[in-house]
Amino acid sequence: MEQETSKYPLSAHPNDGRPVYGQRATRDLVGYAGRPPTVKWPKSAKVALNLVLNYEEGAEKCLLHGDQESEKLLSEIVGASAYANERHANMESLYDYGSRAGFWRIHDLLRRKGATCTVFAVGMALERNPDAARAMVDAGWEVASHGYRWIDYQNVPEDEEREHIARTVEIHQKMIGERPVGIYQGKPNVNTRRLVVEEGGFLYDSDSYADDLPYWTNEFGDRPHLIVPYTLSENDMRFAIPNGFSNGHEFFVKLKDSLDYLLEEGRRGSPKMMSVGLHCRLVGRPGRAKGLEEFLDYVQSLGDDVWVCRRDEIAKHWYENHYPTDVKSSL
Repeated sequence: MEQETSKYPLSAHPNDGRPVYGQRATRDLVGYAGRPPTVKWPKSAKVALNLVLNYEEGAEKCLLHGDQESEKLLSEIVGASAYANERHANMESLYDYGSRAGFWRIHDLLRRKGATCTVFAVGMALERNPDAARAMVDAGWEVASHGYRWIDYQNVPEDEEREHIARTVEIHQKMIGERPVGIYQGKPNVNTRRLVVEEGGFLYDSDSYADDLPYWTNEFGDRPHLIVPYTLSENDMRFAIPNGFSNGHEFFVKLKDSLDYLLEEGRRGSPKMMSVGLHCRLVGRPGRAKGLEEFLDYVQSLGDDVWVCRRDEIAKHWYENHYPTDVKSSL
């Protein structure tokens, strides 16, 4: 390194050439290095499939809750932007659709198909709709934490984020009857995972898109912490962006292609997991729900090759079968 530093004095850095780097080794570009653990899912499934329903409606930015701007997420209106100090009536109604109609359509569809799921539930949204909370429990779904607000936590002060994590745990206990064991903050910051580990009650977090299998980190605390990665690819948020999905069948094709590829890897001896991201206000629309229904019918046709499961079931399987004796580095 000394030679390289002297050769390239303007660009040399202590992390040059390191596959694991950053404060507390926060980045790992190598991972399993093409040698993932031997995974044996229940019933010898080739893929562990987890459907994730993001329940966010009522927790987005809104002046009616004291925020300084309205929600700016692109939804049905391409080009929609944040309104500073003004309500955004159209955006409010688009989110309202998710909790009023979309949730119940998806709930009915998953129940009819016998498919379980994990809900990433924002605390404030959950608290605003007790009927939806009860329906999640009655369906036997896992209800994981999606933070207290559906906001960007990038610049939220540490003490405030710590309070949000504690507050949403309390809301889950009240609305669901038990605390969440998983968390996906969604828009985290560099402190989020440390605060999650510090809280002490989470089996896993999903604030990573770095792998097709769970993995461990010893980044914080004195015991390994499990990460069950999520996805932005097999995700209905692509309905909400320019050049994204235009109809339910495109969504089905994307999901089927992803599952088929992972199935072939599993049949060659390397089973993986697959996450599917769903949103009440997006795939809860009738024509889009049809694509999800097509996919669920296809999954059913594959029998035991696909383990349709909750995220906490994946986490518990990993604890029981892949708990590390020595964690050197990870995200």
